[in-house]
Amino acid sequence: VPVPSVAQVPVAEGKSLQQTVEILTRKLELLGAEKQGTFCVDCETYHTAASTISSQGQTGKLMYVMHNSEYPLSCFALFENGPCLIADANFDILMVKLKGFFQNAKANKIESRGTRYQYCDFLVKVGTVTMGPSARGISVEVEYCPCVIANDCWNLLMEFMQSFMGNHTPGIPSVFGTKHDSIYSPADTMVQYMELFNKIRKQQQVPVAGIR
Repeated sequence: VPVPSVAQVPVAEGKSLQQTVEILTRKLELLGAEKQGTFCVDCETYHTAASTISSQGQTGKLMYVMHNSEYPLSCFALFENGPCLIADANFDILMVKLKGFFQNAKANKIESRGTRYQYCDFLVKVGTVTMGPSARGISVEVEYCPCVIANDCWNLLMEFMQSFMGNHTPGIPSVFGTKHDSIYSPADTMVQYMELFNKIRKQQQVPVAGIR
């Protein structure tokens, strides 16, 4: 699996979220990047059912069930600070049967959807992150396709990202720190998206908490 970096890009000053997406994609097209279809990454949040917590005396845990259009036959289940399970697409049906243990927090469904661009050996996905009917942020995923080991290509990735993200080029993703010289996997990409989605969720909660 190619090594990607997943990051959030803030909305440009004086611009709308959609205008900022257009600015980013225009920069990519000026570099010579070509459109290669669309992508979608989605994430549903499940929490431990109240009955399970009370009967077993456990603390509630969150589980994120995610899909990525790059891996259409797979479903990813990630626990908070825990392992990532890669299952086949039927896992969604299993979650319905497990509703006595895990409850779907439907209002928390979040997804990133947008356009894929190919530029030389790089694949770039610029997405609009939405929760319910409203757009909440911008995600940018950049993959360096020939490389599967994070440490071997981070400098190259960063240099390319600076060419169109400028000051918003991200630092090295936390998941890279645990990989060192080991081979990257699709689960590592999903962990980065999970962290991005949780960050965007929290950003939305702050202003609301201040209104009394």
